[in-house]
Amino acid sequence: MKNASAQRTPDSISRPALIAALREELTRRAGEMSICKLAAQTGVFCKGFHRYSDAELQEHYAWIAKKNPDAPREELEEVADRWQLARQDVLGARTSCDVQQLEHDACGGWDDFGDDQLARFLRELTGRNVVVQH
Repeated sequence: MKNASAQRTPDSISRPALIAALREELTRRAGEMSICKLAAQTGVFCKGFHRYSDAELQEHYAWIAKKNPDAPREELEEVADRWQLARQDVLGARTSCDVQQLEHDACGGWDDFGDDQLARFLRELTGRNVVVQH
């Protein structure tokens, strides 16, 4: 038997409402870490720092990597996590995706994902089945 949420007709919501729902869930799960670190540790959403190879991570965070080019990946991720949290604080943003939506330096934030991808992420995280209204 299929689960009930898979059989239900998806709710139709706007892209901003979908992002708000993701932001709320990811923020709740992340606690005192960036959602980049949460996604890397748990394999949810975009996979965070783990979406990049070692070389790509060093490229996206070059200003951090150049200070200690021999640092292990875990150290680079930890400093990048603190940097994401600091940028959130400075900009008054809720998540690192909101920061990157504005700055586009480590990634494109919410702009990196299409409506269907965001809807799939929400379904994977919460079981809520939605489609973006156009």
